[in-house]
Amino acid sequence: MTWLRSLAFQAAFYAWTGGLGALTLPVLLLPRSAVLVVARLWIDGTFWLLARIVGLTYEVRGREHRVAGQAIYALKHQSAWDTLVLMRLFRDPAIVMKGELAWLPLVGWYLIRLGMIPIDRRAGAGALRRMVRLARTRVAQGRDVVVFPEGTRTAPGEAPPYRPGVAALYAALELPVVPVALDSGLYWARRAFTRRPGRIAVAMLPPIPPGLDRASFMDRLRERIETEAARLHDEAGRDRGRSGTP
Repeated sequence: MTWLRSLAFQAAFYAWTGGLGALTLPVLLLPRSAVLVVARLWIDGTFWLLARIVGLTYEVRGREHRVAGQAIYALKHQSAWDTLVLMRLFRDPAIVMKGELAWLPLVGWYLIRLGMIPIDRRAGAGALRRMVRLARTRVAQGRDVVVFPEGTRTAPGEAPPYRPGVAALYAALELPVVPVALDSGLYWARRAFTRRPGRIAVAMLPPIPPGLDRASFMDRLRERIETEAARLHDEAGRDRGRSGTP
């Protein structure tokens, strides 16, 4: 049943994405605010499909830890789902993303028009400088910056070293960093076809104030995210055991 639901979702998702993209293509020529409306419509439709077909929903915990002003939000990254939920978590996020995504037909065009922050991970220090420069511009526009400190999706339970990008943003922007843990990989795994029913947990954690040295900041960020991610995984495992879900 899970496989059939996943297949149905994939078919509906591509039909929804292609149909909406074709109908709204001229919007790319309009102001960015119009592009943002279409992007939110696409995201809302995708989450509707996930709930109706797969039975996959989510909850957000720790909303009280959101910063009243601008901030950097550093998220655990386990699934493609993480990139979709950002437009629901934040009003107008400037997301640090893989540069290759900008070359995708249709989706890439929208990402560029939305003013995201592409980074070429092969470019080394030059990529970090460009990322910081673009991030400063987005902050000047009144937007929050969102970054995945691991730099790529990782399986639940994995805790790889964090990449230097998040530390560069923390030092340059002088904004608080809000750690965010989640357990999306338990339901929408990396490179997996199946989408499992359940409720993804997204947990915002107490912000890290600006001004720490690099080592202290990275240690605190990693400890908060990984500790909470492990707790969410354990909690989900207990819930599955009680419900008999595999």
